[in-house]
Order: sequence, then structure tokens, then C-alpha cells
Amino acid sequence: MDREFGIDLDAIVGVIRDADVFIIRFGLIDQRLLVDARPGSTDRPIIRLVPRVHSAEERYRYLRRERPSLGLPEQITVFEWPRRIQVMRDMGLWEHIEQRLVTEGGPELAEECERAFQSALRAERLDLVAAIRGGEGYETIWERAADS
Repeated sequence: MDREFGIDLDAIVGVIRDADVFIIRFGLIDQRLLVDARPGSTDRPIIRLVPRVHSAEERYRYLRRERPSLGLPEQITVFEWPRRIQVMRDMGLWEHIEQRLVTEGGPELAEECERAFQSALRAERLDLVAAIRGGEGYETIWERAADS
């Protein structure tokens, strides 16, 4: 357990190492990071930002549509990452994700991991800008006077 962050890092590393399919819910953005580490005869593992869904059944339907040759996983493990996305890399968790996918699907998955990481960072930055500017889903506390 990392006391500063209130996160059980060992448990998260265990999920990354052992779960066939896991979802990371971020504290600051609505998108989820989907990692499906199952390799198939013609499919490689995947990592991508996906929209939030309203039920587990919806996520299973998504996987059935996106990876029909693999069938459905026995379970999807979900955990929350309540800190900034960059902190995952700073604490070494992103390296565990990348290692897992490269091991399961080959060295080209390192690039997919980096693309997914950069997409998550961009989404987080856009959400932060929206919060500052009072964008969709946010309300400003102070507004500039109309005559400024």
C-alpha cells in the first residue's frame, strides 16, 4: 500500500500481471483504459481508451464485437486510478502494463502502449482545460466581467 496515495500498488501490479482483461477507471476523465491481454491465433492483445459503459453486459458486448474470434473472457477486472495519469508512469505501473502486453503480443505492442498513454494524457489535459474554462460538464466559479 502506498500511504501517500492510498493505493494498493501490489494489488494493482497483481491485476496487471494476472488478469486477462482489465479496465482502469481514471479519476479525472470519463474514458476507461481497456487492456485485453489475450492473444489469439490472428489477434494481438489490445490496449485502448474506450467510452464509459453503464453495465458489465455492455462491456462484454463491446468485447464480443471488437474481438469476436476470442470469445468472452471469464471476467473483467476493474480498478480505479484516482491520481493523474502521469503518476502511473512515474510509479512504474505503466511499465508493468507495457511489459505484459509485449510479453503476450510482441515488441510492436510497446508502440500501442505509448499511443494509449498519450491519448489518456491528452484526454486528461482537455478535461482540465474544460474545468478551468467552464466547459461541458463544468461550471465556472468566477467569470470575467463583460466590460473586460
